[in-house]
Amino acid sequence: MDTYVMSREELVSYQLRTLYSRYGYSQYKMSKFEEYDLYVRNKNFLVSDNVITFTDHSGRLLALKPDVTLSIVKSGRDVPGKVSRIYYNENVYRTAPGSRDFREITQIGLECIGELDTYLVSEVLTLAAKSLKRAGQYISFFQSPDYVLELSHLDVVSCLLDSLTVNDEVKAELLSCIGEKNVHDLARICRESSVDEARASALQTLVTTYGTPDEVLPVLSSLAEENETLREAVDELTRTVEALSDEVRRNVRIDFSLLNDMTYYSGIVFRGYIKGIPDGVLSGGRYDRLMRKMDRTSDAIGFAVYLDRLAGYYTTAPGEAFDAVLLYDDATAPPEVSEWVAKRVEKGERAVAVRDLPGNWHYKEVIDMRGGKGNE
Repeated sequence: MDTYVMSREELVSYQLRTLYSRYGYSQYKMSKFEEYDLYVRNKNFLVSDNVITFTDHSGRLLALKPDVTLSIVKSGRDVPGKVSRIYYNENVYRTAPGSRDFREITQIGLECIGELDTYLVSEVLTLAAKSLKRAGQYISFFQSPDYVLELSHLDVVSCLLDSLTVNDEVKAELLSCIGEKNVHDLARICRESSVDEARASALQTLVTTYGTPDEVLPVLSSLAEENETLREAVDELTRTVEALSDEVRRNVRIDFSLLNDMTYYSGIVFRGYIKGIPDGVLSGGRYDRLMRKMDRTSDAIGFAVYLDRLAGYYTTAPGEAFDAVLLYDDATAPPEVSEWVAKRVEKGERAVAVRDLPGNWHYKEVIDMRGGKGNE
């Protein structure tokens, strides 16, 4: 009998769905089609503003889903005191970067919507970090995958820009320099716009500051000494980082060149990387402003994992990947095999019992119960 072998993408998807479900997130299923007006009114929120459209029999202009978050926000409702934890595993239809061709892309992610507090924000960041770790194990054959979760706080950036007495065009140029880490042009624009030396220096510090929370937060605190609004943003970032576990915090880097559209996003934004993959494979943040734009009163934070960006980096060796494999034969008592498999699966591991170990499998542990050897 042929054995079905899960693809790497299926394995990652399974691992992430299981992870989110265990943290209390419920799956959201969306229709393939939404009214085009939903997307055209929020096209800057989309990764790609190219949308496949068609007209139905009633004359409505519909779109083949390019985004899941907008659908979730549109379909939800605000209930005071309630927090909605939602995850999704959907195919979206977008143009590939640098291309005009549409692609069907598998995307998995989650949204946390409601009255957000420090814990809830840290929970989403923790799940983002765990997502990177779980996806990375299929890149590195269960070796400890290296990943980085970069954080920024848009209110820190906007607070420094709002303190300048310059017009919106100059602010947009400065914002572009921050995103590009372009210190030279930022300094030039500050000189030409007569920005005072202290504020220009603060902006340059923001551009050049990158590192662990222990390295960056003291620098931010010194910038916020005489700015109460900036102090509030820095304190929020500090509380969020301190709420993370030691393991997650070790993989966090703070980088203020990470900028999302401030029309929709505010507060914490983040992006995730896995060693060996040049592009970010995860991105997210708080999008309270999008909620207000869509007449929602709740706060919201979420992220998406771009499975298509992992596709060229999975191990090229065929075969399955398991946490644990048990070897048995005719001398092994079947109840002991059943007990072993059940115990490992209940622990959340991917486990299997086989008579012979295929040479193309990858695993953390092998238990040999052949010849009547006892259970663990």
